[in-house]
Amino acid sequence: MTQPVLLFSYAFLSNVALAVLPHEPTVIWYGARLGVWPTTLIAAAGTVLAGLVDHRLFVPPIERVKARRPAVPAFADRAFRRWPFLILALSGLTPLPFFPFKMLAFTTGYPLGRYAGAVAARCLPRYALLAWLGTAVRLPAWVLIGLFALLMIPSLRLVLWPTRAAT
Repeated sequence: MTQPVLLFSYAFLSNVALAVLPHEPTVIWYGARLGVWPTTLIAAAGTVLAGLVDHRLFVPPIERVKARRPAVPAFADRAFRRWPFLILALSGLTPLPFFPFKMLAFTTGYPLGRYAGAVAARCLPRYALLAWLGTAVRLPAWVLIGLFALLMIPSLRLVLWPTRAAT
């Protein structure tokens, strides 16, 4: 496989559903090899495709069980209903995981086209910055592998050591 296909595939897999793979080290690594804009656009395309798949996968079951909608804090629901695109787009500037924002979009019935646009607006600046970092600061492979391992810790903790419900 060529590098762009690998990057696109990894961006898709690291962003689809409840993905636990960190994308930051990969985008930094490819930024140094493919350049800022090719890396940004290819990774964003994989991420937007993942968003489209997620929307198609999660929204229909949520629509069927609308009466049992997950509890969302009132302030978050109000804010999201008022500025959904802005909140989704700006979520890329936070270190928070995207999943809660994604679920807000799905539970409020945010339209697919707007959701895909917000996902693109969310990841383009983030990926451009990460890819630029890869070109500006040539990090050795061991640093990127260490960063990958560090970013996997929260995901591995959930898988290997799930919290037990209080009895």
